Amino acid sequence: MVVCTNARAVRLLTRIPYHRAIGFILALILGLGALAHMAPFPFLIEAFRPSRSLWHIEPEKGAPPAIYLTFDDGPNPDWTPALLEALRETGARATFFLIDQHITPETEALVKRMSDEGHAIGLHSGTRRLMVMAPDELAILIQRAAARIEAIAGRAPCRLFRPHAGWRSPAMYAGLARAGYTLAGWSWGMWDWHWWQQPRADRVAARLARKASAGDIVVIHDGHHVKPRADRRHAAETVRLLVPHLRSRGFTFRTLCATAPDD
Repeated sequence: MVVCTNARAVRLLTRIPYHRAIGFILALILGLGALAHMAPFPFLIEAFRPSRSLWHIEPEKGAPPAIYLTFDDGPNPDWTPALLEALRETGARATFFLIDQHITPETEALVKRMSDEGHAIGLHSGTRRLMVMAPDELAILIQRAAARIEAIAGRAPCRLFRPHAGWRSPAMYAGLARAGYTLAGWSWGMWDWHWWQQPRADRVAARLARKASAGDIVVIHDGHHVKPRADRRHAAETVRLLVPHLRSRGFTFRTLCATAPDD
């Protein structure tokens, strides 16, 4: 009886690691699958499409180091004007990724001003739904949004699309390819996100300055994906603190349009 019990215990012990291993492998596969669609950096999907997304700009040999300021979720009628003024005062050029639904009769003048003052405009989204949209449907959506911006700004936006929170999928990449667009991401850690708290300009600027390197794409929010008038006062103040500091270190500020394929 004792022998039988011991044999059964041995069998149970040998089975537990196996089941745990299977569970670990399944969890790892699911985790990698989820991360591939939402990682804030190029990951598995990009491994098969390295030329169809932009996360960092290769520095030009012999050229001054460049930083690429980008602003998401606008235009914001309350805070984008202050941001544009800060960019004008500091002499920096930037790229604005605009949400189509936030372009209204009230904000059309801001879109025109962005273009007139030498900034680039790209397309953005306030929903993750686009990552499961049929490629043809997404391509049509993008082309319509681009046509609206061109009609307002007097020139077409650059062929860059930034998905909400960076969530993407193979279907999204297929839709972007049909529309002739490249997915735009950002460089690791070069963002203003502050753990669901209101960002403080001094802290954001200090962190970005500390991490900045040639070719970095910075993302700051002058709007919110569901709140068109969200408090984004930190955007303009971050520019006023960050731009002079980086310029004193030899950095220049460029738009992403020149880096977009076929643009």
